[in-house]
Amino acid sequence: MKTSKSILVVEDDDEIRSSLVELLRIEGFDVEQASNGIEALEKLRVGTSPSLIILDLTMPVADGYFFRKEQLRDSN
Repeated sequence: MKTSKSILVVEDDDEIRSSLVELLRIEGFDVEQASNGIEALEKLRVGTSPSLIILDLTMPVADGYFFRKEQLRDSN
């Protein structure tokens, strides 16, 4: 059985997001990224299915708490 090594990084700070993405790719992970909760939700709604989501809780536009609430609503 193949284990998925995909990660979604949700972070509004470009430098932090880029650094995380680069480090995770060096470690062999498939990484997608989003700059806010809305963008992350859109990725999930079109079929992105990460094994792990690294989520910044304090972001403008849509913070991590909003993202998680909507993600749970979508899964019902």
